[in-house]
Formats: sequence, C-alpha cells, structure tokens
Amino acid sequence: MKAREFWLLFAPSFVVMSGLLVVPLIRTIQWSFEEVHYGTPGTFVGLDNFVHALTDARFGEAALFTIVVTVITTTILLVLGYIVATGMNRLTLSRPLVLGILLVSYVLPNLVGAVAFSWLVDDNFGGILNRFIGLMGGSQVLWFTDQVPNAILIIANTVWHMLPFAMLIILAGLQGVPVELREAATIDGASPLQTHLHVIIPTIRGVLGFVTLISIMDVLRMFDNLIPLSPQAATIGNESIMLYVYSVAFADGAEQLGLGSAINVLTIILILIMLIPFMRGIFKEAKVAR
Repeated sequence: MKAREFWLLFAPSFVVMSGLLVVPLIRTIQWSFEEVHYGTPGTFVGLDNFVHALTDARFGEAALFTIVVTVITTTILLVLGYIVATGMNRLTLSRPLVLGILLVSYVLPNLVGAVAFSWLVDDNFGGILNRFIGLMGGSQVLWFTDQVPNAILIIANTVWHMLPFAMLIILAGLQGVPVELREAATIDGASPLQTHLHVIIPTIRGVLGFVTLISIMDVLRMFDNLIPLSPQAATIGNESIMLYVYSVAFADGAEQLGLGSAINVLTIILILIMLIPFMRGIFKEAKVAR
C-alpha cells in the first residue's frame, strides 16, 4: 500500500479519534488546573484541585474501594474465564448455542443488566437469593445497605457481565495451542493439571495478559451498575471513583468541573500504574514472537 493510500484511509479514523479522545483529554488536563463552573471561563488555580482531591477522605475511600474491587474481580475473571473456556473448548455441535446463551449478559447494556441482577436480592421483585438463604436457615442479608454484602453484590454483577468477554478471548487463545504440545505433555506423564499449568497457560500468557488489561480498565471505570446496585454507595463506603467524579462535577448542584477533571487525571495515572506490569509482559511476548 502506498503512503498516499494509507493516509487517505487512515485520516477519517484519525480525525474521529482525535475529536473523541485527544481533544477531551487535553481539555480535561487543562481544567484540572483551573476552577471551572458551567457557563464561566476557568480560573487558573495551580495544583489546588489535586491537593483537594488527595486530601479528601471521600476520594481516598472511593479509590480504595475501586482498587479492591478491581483486583478481586480481575482475579475471578481470569480463573473462571479460563475454566469456562476450557470446558467450552471441548464442545463441538452445541458450542454456538452455549456461546449465544453466555454472551447475553455481556451484550446487555450494563445498567439494564445491573437492574435485572438486583432483582435477585430485592424482595420487591421476588428476591430469589434472599428466599433461598431463608430456606437454608440463614438470616436476612442487607444487600443494599451493608458494606460487605453490597460489595459482594457489585463484584458478582461485574463478573457476571464481563465473564463472557474473558471466556471468549481465552477460548480463542486455547484454540491456538498446538495439539502436539498437549500430546507431548501426556506422553511425558504430565497430569491434566500439570498440562494446564506448565504447557497451556504459558503458551497463552499473552492472551491472559490482554484479558487482564481490558478487565482492569473496565472495572476501574465502573459507574452505571452502582446506581441500581448501591443506591447508598457514598454513605456505606462503596462509592467508585467514577461515581465520586459524577457527584463532584455534575450531581447535587456541585458542578466543580475543575475538581472532577483533576480526579479524572489521577484516575488515568492510577490505571497506567496498575497496567504497567501487564503491558511490559505483552511487549516481551511481542518481541519473542518476532
């Protein structure tokens, strides 16, 4: 392909991506150093917004909750995704049907899925899980007002929503593992568990790293599913960073766009810090593949 043809094909995408990503990012960084309200020009305040955010206990709680949920959810997604993908890889004729069923939770809008998921524990809509706990002799669980049960509910919903994606990507990686490697491991006397740990998983390490990257980025940005699942998030300490940004910059008449922009910049830095180990692993895999 000639350079002229490349730029003709690439230019429209570049313009769209610049308008949707680069320009908003530049404006966010600019506003993070200003005091900005709707309809008024920004006033430069230096690092005041960052100091305000970093000294705000509410932001600290939101950051801690978001990081803990991200680590737990990503770990569960990798383990369950690998297990489900391994089982799916053994299916033949029924694979398309099972895949279609499993992908329903992923293609649903996150807010819609979270509302439906909340019905499992909401007695106003049946509360099937609560009824089951009662039948087993357990006491009533305050899923929406108690911090730990509510965090479990949020993690369970996030895993339910993102598991099909993790499973599908890992399944694609498993299908690329040469059959000869598995046969050689079996001939050498390796057990099924040893084959997975020492042969298959190292072979698809790049795929697992990619799933980890996407999972971390998605979970760190969780927002809309908390609206139906954690209506008292700020009160019980289960507020995510993005929900905190919404409260600061848009809700409750606050409209502190400068502070909200500073928190967004800090969130981007946090995402990059958490992704560095996995990005290095992917780059190493790419160099080896060359």
